[in-house]
Amino acid sequence: MHWQGLSRLYSALLLLALAACSAPGSEQPDGTERLTRAILALNPSVDPGEAARAAKLSYAHARHLSTVYEITDPPLVHNTKVNMGLKPRGLCWHWAEDMEKRLVAANFRTLDIHRAIANADNPFRIDHSTALISARGQPMDRGIVLDPWRNGGRLFWATVEHDKRYDWQPQQEVLAEKYPLTPITD
Repeated sequence: MHWQGLSRLYSALLLLALAACSAPGSEQPDGTERLTRAILALNPSVDPGEAARAAKLSYAHARHLSTVYEITDPPLVHNTKVNMGLKPRGLCWHWAEDMEKRLVAANFRTLDIHRAIANADNPFRIDHSTALISARGQPMDRGIVLDPWRNGGRLFWATVEHDKRYDWQPQQEVLAEKYPLTPITD
């Protein structure tokens, strides 16, 4: 058996092991009202209508992406399927990118959308990406994590401060550190 065959066999065995160890959770009730209140609590300058629209969009787009990405498994199992070419999208950075695009397209006046990465400096853990929302002009660390990847398509959200699972860093800073640009000289 050549290397590619061994690689596919290993991936299939890993997929089976991961599927046996975990299962997707049951559908959570829509938490748009709680998320709306959390977004409003970010700053008195946040428009109530925008907070409600952002919360509704976050939940609705997470559900939409779950269908588009063909989510039927827990995140790590789905990641394996994407990496094997069996599913179209659904890695954490796909979720983050698509959530960010949808929220930016909403043209909020009193809210900012950010991207963040965790674990980039940890060789034993895989990088994790997400989108965040904050009051206009506020840094991302004073915002709310919007992470549909973590629960297999069901929106997880928490303030950055209360998301103890990840140490979020601004995406631009992480990428600049990981991939420093070398000036071109003649």
